[in-house]
Amino acid sequence: MTHNVDLFYSYRSPYSYLATGRIVDLRREYDLAVNVRPVYPIAIRNPDFFSAINPLWIPYLLKDIMRVGEMNGTPISWPSPDPVAMNNVTREIPKEQPHIHRLTHLGIAASETGDGLAFTDEVSRMIWNGDTKDWHEGDHLARAAERAGFDLAHLDSLIEGQFETYTQKVGENQAALEASGHWGVPTLAYNNEAFFGQDRIDTCVWRMSNDGLAAR
Repeated sequence: MTHNVDLFYSYRSPYSYLATGRIVDLRREYDLAVNVRPVYPIAIRNPDFFSAINPLWIPYLLKDIMRVGEMNGTPISWPSPDPVAMNNVTREIPKEQPHIHRLTHLGIAASETGDGLAFTDEVSRMIWNGDTKDWHEGDHLARAAERAGFDLAHLDSLIEGQFETYTQKVGENQAALEASGHWGVPTLAYNNEAFFGQDRIDTCVWRMSNDGLAAR
């Protein structure tokens, strides 16, 4: 019997990116369906978040994601440009955001029409692995989508002119995330039980294994 797990994901979350490869491997290893459910990052959901947190939080985050990447053999570098436009001095989040809404809506369209995990894996690696500067220009995003089996122009046609519709879908994903018992990403939710963080993937596998999760 195929097991199903929801993956709540943000394309601005370094920990979401760090979790992706492991989750791809799990799907390859086990009879497992992964339903990618993108949400907006905390900076969009709560624009005051970064101006209110302890000033040590961001330096620690940057140090931690680099060492986790090094430990796991996952190349990582902060994206250029950042998927969320942010004033790095004042930590203010401008209302106008050129990237994150499109990325999130594309992720939903991909999940609704094909292999959302493959799309998320390719796009996140393209954004986060440090090899691609100016990932938003040229054909970088189109090639990442193509590697995952998608036509970027078709995905863009699905979301074009449908901002409110896709914003509502993001809101539904966020509500489902909170209903499972958490608010952050990455979170795996199995039988409405939340497993938050890239370091809780094995705990989720343990839970599913107790319910008969089988190798392919």
